[in-house]
Amino acid sequence: MFIPCDRGGDSAAPDFKGFTLLMPAVSVGNVGQLAIDLVISTLDMTKVGYFYTDCLVPMVGNNPYATAEENSMELSINAEVYSLPSKKLVVLQIRSPFIKNKYRPFCETLLSWVKSSKCARVVLLSSSHAYQRDDEQLLGTPLRYLLTPDLEKAVGGRMKELNWKEMEKVAAYPGISDTDKVLHIPGGGITKLLFTESCSEGIQMAVLLKFCSEGDNIPDAFVLVNYLNEWLQLIKSEVSTSNNSTDLSSPWKIPSSWRLLFGNGLPPALF
Repeated sequence: MFIPCDRGGDSAAPDFKGFTLLMPAVSVGNVGQLAIDLVISTLDMTKVGYFYTDCLVPMVGNNPYATAEENSMELSINAEVYSLPSKKLVVLQIRSPFIKNKYRPFCETLLSWVKSSKCARVVLLSSSHAYQRDDEQLLGTPLRYLLTPDLEKAVGGRMKELNWKEMEKVAAYPGISDTDKVLHIPGGGITKLLFTESCSEGIQMAVLLKFCSEGDNIPDAFVLVNYLNEWLQLIKSEVSTSNNSTDLSSPWKIPSSWRLLFGNGLPPALF
């Protein structure tokens, strides 16, 4: 349920007609969430509300995009909505993991909101375990995309122009039968469920994902957000994902909260 910032307890859905909804999957390395951080921080997006749900672990913290002492004490919670009307962009940032067995209720609630708010399409930023790739997925770029049939009609040609690689289906029974192929996104969290539900409900959705491993996933986030930018052109950038560049000198603005991404340093008293 969406709760606007300026309406108190009023949960009336705003009109995001024609907007693109950008959101992360809570997946391996939190790459989608880090990429969303870069989008919100760089575009200086305005927080317009909260996505209230009992499907996420509750959390509260300071403003992750603070730019001065005056706004550093603003509170943020586990799911917040940001908007940039000039680009017809609305962003849902998720900051905590899902509660067990709550994937499906969350997807149902989210897709219901997408319909009621009249969003034109959804772009889901995700990731998948690099070590579980099959032989075909080991070749070339670590970036992949998926389009629902309704969005394929609209932008499928553009993806081919960009020379993007669609996510491969893998054998349902490896070593036994290679004819039965299924979509497999290990470590992708809600990615597969949300994509398949969008397909069945006629919602235009794109999934952009990167194969990666747990660790310092900041370079992965830059690669994924540059991949997104090749298509949506959110900012002017000369960076291309064609050579898997992890150049951090791009124009994306790193949010202040990333200074504490790995916690505080070791206390000198230990030594």
